[in-house]
Amino acid sequence: MTSLAIHGGPKAVTRTFKRANPIGKEEVEAATQVIQSGTLSQFLGSWGPDFYGGPKVQEFERACESYFGVRHAVSVNSWTSGLIAAVGALGIEPGDEVIVTPWTMCASATAILHWNAIPVFADIEPDTFCIDPASVEANISSRTRAIMSVDIFGQSADMDALRRIAERHDLKIISDSAQAPSARYHGRPAGTLAHIGGFSLNYHKHIHTGEGGILVTNDDHLADRMHLIRNHAEAVVGAKGVTDLSNMVGYNFRLGEIEAAMGIEQLKKLAGIVACRRESARRLTEGLEGLRGLRTPVVRSRCDHVFYMYPMVVDTAVVGVGRGRIIEALEAEGVVGLTAGYVLTHLLPMYQERIAFGSRGFPWTSDLCTRDAKYDRGICPVAEELHESSYLGYEICLHELDSDDCAELVAAFRKVWAHLDAL
Repeated sequence: MTSLAIHGGPKAVTRTFKRANPIGKEEVEAATQVIQSGTLSQFLGSWGPDFYGGPKVQEFERACESYFGVRHAVSVNSWTSGLIAAVGALGIEPGDEVIVTPWTMCASATAILHWNAIPVFADIEPDTFCIDPASVEANISSRTRAIMSVDIFGQSADMDALRRIAERHDLKIISDSAQAPSARYHGRPAGTLAHIGGFSLNYHKHIHTGEGGILVTNDDHLADRMHLIRNHAEAVVGAKGVTDLSNMVGYNFRLGEIEAAMGIEQLKKLAGIVACRRESARRLTEGLEGLRGLRTPVVRSRCDHVFYMYPMVVDTAVVGVGRGRIIEALEAEGVVGLTAGYVLTHLLPMYQERIAFGSRGFPWTSDLCTRDAKYDRGICPVAEELHESSYLGYEICLHELDSDDCAELVAAFRKVWAHLDAL
């Protein structure tokens, strides 16, 4: 076999992979029709028919309700907005605690802080990278009010275990399923087994409208509160007759008509996009089988995976080479989209310095915060070890991979593994 590209040999990947782009003529036509209509938004921040937005927003929401099998879908202008609305809708009070995973984009935890509540970080499962129910249970205190699970990389957290914990301790659950639309947990759509769930419509997700998000719930009351938080709640509650004013601080989290029209078309393509992504993942897993010290994605029993990421773990003790050096070698072979580690939210400066609102440590220094929440290195050892040493991700979402593309990716991995001693 030829020498590694990092040592001057030829690259294993010779093809230019097609960039993933699910936007087609359907979305162009849908957006054009909205522009020609002149109605780019039809929201008003007052109680009346337009409080719920224009025709495309409402059509998109009804389509999502049908697709995900829920009573209510509430569109928002970003998934970050959706998480803020979800936490607020639950009635979270200042000083309350919400347990969340550190292995997630920072918005999951920041949405908790937004309501002056305290994020408490639980560790993750070493095989699925989702929040570990045992760690959740260990972190519950008298101030815990909710759990935010994250269906990371494209498969659901262990919702049966989390629901049992929530029922025992009278907690609410939010499913941050940003990366997992169309994944299923024991036959049910991910994101729909919590009190509130939802999905991102950001540009690199399975379906996208540029920016946006969809909240889903089967609870009429929670849906009503999310609608209010989305659209200037404080200006609406009087005329609407709302008497529970807790967290009725409203925002402009409203999705536009163009994005909604595109979302309608994108939703029609979701099943096909997911099927292609799963097929690419299957080819990679079959091709990488048997490489010593490399663990390919683990899919939870009775669940499926929609592969926003293709997550792997490298046992460096078995391989005998550090993860960083392996990535250098793979990138030299032409592999694009590798990630060393993911995110450790609890180690961000905000949590290490406890500086959020103002400069004096609020909300942690508030009298309402009754526990010294820990953000020290070591509180989430599984997540920390994976991030620092062994997790190896491939951004499978970047490209539309065909069988030849997958074959070249596999060839690159196998070439590097055949030359591990040379590294």
